[in-house]
Amino acid sequence: MKTRKRSACKTALAVAIAGGLFAGTAHAQLGGHNVILVHGFQQEDLANPPANLNEVKSAGEDYWRTFWLSRSDARVDWGSDGRVEGNIAQQAYQQLRDISQQGLCNDFCIVVSHSTGDLVTRYLLENQARWLQADGLQPLKILAAIDYSGAGGGTELADLALNIAYNDSWYNWPLKQAVRAFTGITPEPGKLGVVNDLQTNTARNLAVSPNNIPRLRFVAGGSSYGGITKPFIAGTDDGVVPTHSACGATTSNGIDSCSSSLSLAGKVSSQNGPSDLYYNHFPILMNEGVSHSGVLGSETGNISVPVVNDTTLNGLRVDFASRTYNKRAWWQWWGSGDRYIEVPGSDQTDMSTLVYNTLNN
Repeated sequence: MKTRKRSACKTALAVAIAGGLFAGTAHAQLGGHNVILVHGFQQEDLANPPANLNEVKSAGEDYWRTFWLSRSDARVDWGSDGRVEGNIAQQAYQQLRDISQQGLCNDFCIVVSHSTGDLVTRYLLENQARWLQADGLQPLKILAAIDYSGAGGGTELADLALNIAYNDSWYNWPLKQAVRAFTGITPEPGKLGVVNDLQTNTARNLAVSPNNIPRLRFVAGGSSYGGITKPFIAGTDDGVVPTHSACGATTSNGIDSCSSSLSLAGKVSSQNGPSDLYYNHFPILMNEGVSHSGVLGSETGNISVPVVNDTTLNGLRVDFASRTYNKRAWWQWWGSGDRYIEVPGSDQTDMSTLVYNTLNN
């Protein structure tokens, strides 16, 4: 990891705000490539399953409206009442066919996913070429995937949901509250849809073949649902997804950071980091304060920390501004204090804007 200061123009880029961006087709590209969005788990689908693909697509459009919708060229929408290898794959394939027929990825696309969209994306990347070629269509050329709060490694909340579904005992009340916050329903067997696939062991055995498409990971550590879910998730988390999943760690052991030498807050110190990462998974930014949904453009005031930086991944340049500084706690009367690394000015914007501006530089 390099910790040198970047140029003044890089710092200015890091603090650019959404108001300076142009929306619309002419400016929808990211790094010169068309963008495909894959949304995450939508708990409303469990309580009220969508009647058809039109309802699925309507909900998918709303999911991204805060930031990414106007900066995308296509979406793969899916109903959370289904399973990845079942209805979700069928719904996704209809949309992949359209993308292929339109030639949107002839010059490569970048996939932007959130939460469970990470797991869905992984399954699609493993299968889309075979599916499309079987219908005489060109496979999609995918340059890279940008994964916000990626749930490809599952979440302990899904394990709890299945446990509660089959053991509805009164003494499980604290677990029930956390699970209801996550799923939006009182869990029942056969009614948990994609939550089944989010169990840690299930997720980690779904479409795990290595491929040459880099997965850029953006990791949150804030609170969701008033914090009631945090005690039930291994290691640090964003209230929904554990850090071991968001970073791309090869095991579901609880960890505190994507780096063994850098905390989510940017403090340079020994950390309980991952023993290894999945092939071609790269933790790019961590942010201790932003919430699970806040990474999609709705939250400011949180510092982002660069992990893998100043590099090129499959032709996509990753070069966030960085600053190293020392800070003393209020009780430290001597010494230079602790060392920190940050993206300067990142607390003045939201994480999606920061990523969009930087990768478009």
